[in-house]
Amino acid sequence: MEIAETILDGLPQELEKYTSKLKVTVEDFPDAFIEQELELETPFDLLGCYQSSSPAAIGRLSSNTKRQDVIFLYRRPILDAWAETGEDLTRLINRVILQEIGHHFGFTQDDIDMYEEDMFGATVSNNGAG
Repeated sequence: MEIAETILDGLPQELEKYTSKLKVTVEDFPDAFIEQELELETPFDLLGCYQSSSPAAIGRLSSNTKRQDVIFLYRRPILDAWAETGEDLTRLINRVILQEIGHHFGFTQDDIDMYEEDMFGATVSNNGAG
């Protein structure tokens, strides 16, 4: 969780408008609903998931309740990907977070890669995080 919060704090300023109301939650695996909804073959197929309150849910919130988007990071699939690739764990989590933000807000893969290159200063390879 600390790694994810540090990553969010270090994202490029242009992404701040997408992350100002963002919460990060770490769970071992996606829940059964997400597995079924995304038609996962195995819970290890998903490293993260961006979930946003739908307009209908927002209408049901009391005026004191603030809308909160959540990125779920799935610990076991991330650790498996880390063990498989040997990639730096922080960079892997960073890529998952960028992918989830990007996919949620309609960024192209080139846009996502550009942000990662800006952050790490190196050419990125898309290892399918997300």
